[in-house]
Amino acid sequence: MKSYIRKLFILLLILFLIPSFYLLSKEKIDPQLWQKALKIHKEAIVIDTHCDTPMLMMERGLDIGHKSEESDVDLIKMEEGGLDAPFFVIFVPNQLDNKHPAKKALEIIDEIYQQVEKYPDLAEIAYSPEDIVRIHKEGKKAILMGMENGSPIEGSLRLLRNFYRLGVRYITLTHSDNNDICDSSMAKEPKWNGLSDFGKEVVLEMNRLGMMVDISHISDKAFWDVLEISKAPVIASHSSVRSLCNVPRNLSDDMIKALAKKGGVIQINFFSNFIDEKYNKKSREIRERLKPEMEKLKEKYKDDQPAYWNAAIKLWKKYAPPPPDIETLINHIDYVVKLVGVDYVGLGSDFDGASSFPKGLEDVSGLPLITYHLLKRGYREEDIKKILGGNLLRVFREVVNTAKRLRKAG
Repeated sequence: MKSYIRKLFILLLILFLIPSFYLLSKEKIDPQLWQKALKIHKEAIVIDTHCDTPMLMMERGLDIGHKSEESDVDLIKMEEGGLDAPFFVIFVPNQLDNKHPAKKALEIIDEIYQQVEKYPDLAEIAYSPEDIVRIHKEGKKAILMGMENGSPIEGSLRLLRNFYRLGVRYITLTHSDNNDICDSSMAKEPKWNGLSDFGKEVVLEMNRLGMMVDISHISDKAFWDVLEISKAPVIASHSSVRSLCNVPRNLSDDMIKALAKKGGVIQINFFSNFIDEKYNKKSREIRERLKPEMEKLKEKYKDDQPAYWNAAIKLWKKYAPPPPDIETLINHIDYVVKLVGVDYVGLGSDFDGASSFPKGLEDVSGLPLITYHLLKRGYREEDIKKILGGNLLRVFREVVNTAKRLRKAG
């Protein structure tokens, strides 16, 4: 094992130089500003709140200790891109809502633990803001867990508490359809007109536990219900700005203002469809043409939603339009900063869960480009560090402190 670590370390020293030369050759970058960006990026605690990498671990046998062409995230790419703390997502599709989704979630959690335990010198599971800071100081990657779709709690606050005990630190209340917690932004029609009565109990119990409530994917009405009920700040783990790209998954200006007033944070999604109107329009046209083939894939993988997503993304990439420039993503960050201030925005890439990302951000190794472009726009070092991870750490701490007060109050 020690021999492997030494070889990996040497490899990373070499690879650290490759992205710099690669990026300098692909984009007209000011070398002096680039070096400043790398320094800031290295000093910051860089957090990404939404990486769907566990899907590839489960479905394709991805080993995060090896560099893979199939994945956007692994330990080597994380080192190249300076990502210190990714939230690995436990994604259980709504199609499994009534088929014991807890089993699927537990299997994914086990896979995450097994993979992290293979590389104790490189990574460690983190359970708290303090863990993130400590693990970062030790030069390792802090791996956190978030659950996408709350159905695996199967209507039981007891199961919710057990998932917290296993390390789940946020739950996206639903995904692409309504569940027993709330309505989805992607559902054809509402079931609860927001949060269900059980969903309200879930939010309050998450507050008591110190688990972040994630409003990405939920309906607008459910969003407002959560903000009214929650006693702690909430997050949008992977959502962008609706005013710049009008899709239901993004947040309106009023929603962003309310989220910020509550002390929360919007973690900007990198998915091209959610950040670029032109790309989204072209995508809809191509999706219409591909509909027959997509329907065949749905039938083929009707009992295996992750396999369907993987096959659909592979098909999509054959016909996808050119991705937008990285400036398009920076525009979303900039918009939030100008709307509510620099303390309420961060990064939630959707790596390994989406089919297209801006040029230069094809995988996690490109993250220093975000720091560079923020510098280029005149952002101060301290504010860049907030965007890269400081804001999420603040919210996480506030959620934990709220839980302590609630438990003390009984």
